[in-house]
Amino acid sequence: MTKHECENIEVPVKVFWQPGCSSCLKTKEFLLEHGVPFQSINVLEDPSGFRELEAVGIRLVPIVMKGKNWANGAVFRDVAKVAGFKYDDHKMLPPAMLTDKVLMILNAVNRYLMQIPEESLDILLPGRPRSYRQLCYHVMAIPKVFLDYVEDDKPYTYDALISSIPADIITKKDLLNYGKKIRNRFQNWWAENGEDFDSKKSANVYYGEVSMHEVLERTAWHSGQHTRQIILMLKEKLHIKPYKPLGNQDFKGLPMPRNIWDNERSFNEDAYTG
Repeated sequence: MTKHECENIEVPVKVFWQPGCSSCLKTKEFLLEHGVPFQSINVLEDPSGFRELEAVGIRLVPIVMKGKNWANGAVFRDVAKVAGFKYDDHKMLPPAMLTDKVLMILNAVNRYLMQIPEESLDILLPGRPRSYRQLCYHVMAIPKVFLDYVEDDKPYTYDALISSIPADIITKKDLLNYGKKIRNRFQNWWAENGEDFDSKKSANVYYGEVSMHEVLERTAWHSGQHTRQIILMLKEKLHIKPYKPLGNQDFKGLPMPRNIWDNERSFNEDAYTG
């Protein structure tokens, strides 16, 4: 191959992801909506993909990579820069409305958790080593990580969002009480600090350079997307009619993914067995 031919080979865009990951799904949808072809790498099924990330010091997904350049999929302007197209940020809901969305979602996840039989809580989700119990906890932990950051100045890290259930949360009742505690804490935080919330302030979070407004919005849509998955789980896996299911109107104004589970993997496949 000549030097000229090598220079004209298009470097592929790669997306490293895993099933059931809200940000992964949204990243893939974002690229598809902008007509960007990419190599899709499910790191749970393709160990070489994770090794490729580790080689450049990355241990998380979603990651968009082109050659030596990469971006965390959570920040679309960074993704667009790596993929090579222009992107204008979308208009966000005001912080007060985002707070209302978070409270709505925390109320909803407790409703659905009450419907899940205790003996079903440790069933694994399709294609991913996460149980129903862990998914419900994750919805609650997303706002908690936000609160820990803004109230207690704790680092906003990927590990914090992995959502390992504390040892003292054993029963469904424990988890329900935890959810109510986070809900009340979030409501109190806004009541006491909402007027002084500086939405334009830069946020020191693991996924990139963003504002506090963006972190609050992400808290809302991220927990909301996983709540959509719980609703799907109730209907498709447990054959239980969700009580007061949230719908499109409830999520209006949030940048929700089009799909609920994934655009490549079906929620009706077998549970994770990796």
